[in-house]
Amino acid sequence: MDQQLDAPLLAFDPTDPVALTQALVRCPSVTPAEGGALSLLAAVLTSAGYSVHRPVFSADGMPDIENLYARIGTEGPVLAIAGHSDVVPVGDAEAWTRDPFGGEIVDGVLYGRGACDMKGGLAAMISAALRFRRDNPQAPGSIAFLITGDEEGPAINGTVKLLAWAQSQGERFDHCLLGEPTNPASMSDMIKIGRRGSLTGKLTVDGKQGHVGYPHLADNPIRGMVRLLAALDATPLDGGTTHFDPSNLEVTTLDVGNPSSNVVPAQAKAVFNIRFNDSWTPETLAAEIERRVREAAGNLVRYELAFQPTNAVAFLTEPGPFVAMVADAVEAETGKRPVLSTTGGTSDARFIKNYCPVVEFGVVGQTMHQIDERVAVADLTALERITHRLLDSYFAPQHKP
Repeated sequence: MDQQLDAPLLAFDPTDPVALTQALVRCPSVTPAEGGALSLLAAVLTSAGYSVHRPVFSADGMPDIENLYARIGTEGPVLAIAGHSDVVPVGDAEAWTRDPFGGEIVDGVLYGRGACDMKGGLAAMISAALRFRRDNPQAPGSIAFLITGDEEGPAINGTVKLLAWAQSQGERFDHCLLGEPTNPASMSDMIKIGRRGSLTGKLTVDGKQGHVGYPHLADNPIRGMVRLLAALDATPLDGGTTHFDPSNLEVTTLDVGNPSSNVVPAQAKAVFNIRFNDSWTPETLAAEIERRVREAAGNLVRYELAFQPTNAVAFLTEPGPFVAMVADAVEAETGKRPVLSTTGGTSDARFIKNYCPVVEFGVVGQTMHQIDERVAVADLTALERITHRLLDSYFAPQHKP
């Protein structure tokens, strides 16, 4: 379904990244609610001459999700700018010192849910694109926006379907810039050129319930669980690769559900998550975990091992001209060259990489998902300048992406 709503009149200058961030923060777009954020962006982009579409995607058992696709220009190269308008819940609203949907600025800092993750980054990049086309109306190529309302949720009716929809409409992209908050402390810190994959496993060990005073009549599953988990942790999965840290396995839950201190439990359960590098696929990694558990269990431990489905695979955008162009823009505006990184969690880049090379760069992310989430006004204006400089370079007549 492609939904188009009437665009409201704009009460601010959308080429001002601070004003646009404030307007977006004031939209309560907690996943899966659209909250007015995509309607606002549709108005902004339509008023600037973009062709705007509002596809809505559905799935059984999932809420419908509104998304936005916009493009200006009809020729290549096509640079896509991606992001999400949805945010996580505010948590305890009474714990906030500022209205979480107020967009208030205090001492050069803009407060609100999504200020850094990632309405601020999205606003700065949109403002830069609007200013670039305003100043360069005859610029070659096209700029496209891929904006989802389902990044903070299940990520089922969002970017993955928006990309497929765009492809079905004949849209093709040469490169993509994703505005996630990549910088740890300053706007010159980090560009993400890849992401680790994520695989979650569930391990169940069966025993026999009994009285602790008669252990020969029982079979304690905790001993077997300890044995299997120790085998998983005994040898590193790998030593890392050129652009990735070593893969790491973390046990996240360990439960027996036993309220009594004098009863041997019947069963023990554990959940673990592995953030893996490009040495592995989900399939090869699952096979290695199964091998380790099987060898450790032998004939002594009765167990079941299952893996959750995952769409989070490790990927890398090889450093090349586009990555260098983004780094050049950052260095030109900040005076420092950012490092190229693959750290952190997953992002929608894992879907975009199937369509074109993608890199991530955004504001400082120290307060994302926290109480009093905020972004420095100076960081918003810096990101707008960096993006504008990137667009200047990308669409320069001599540039062949």
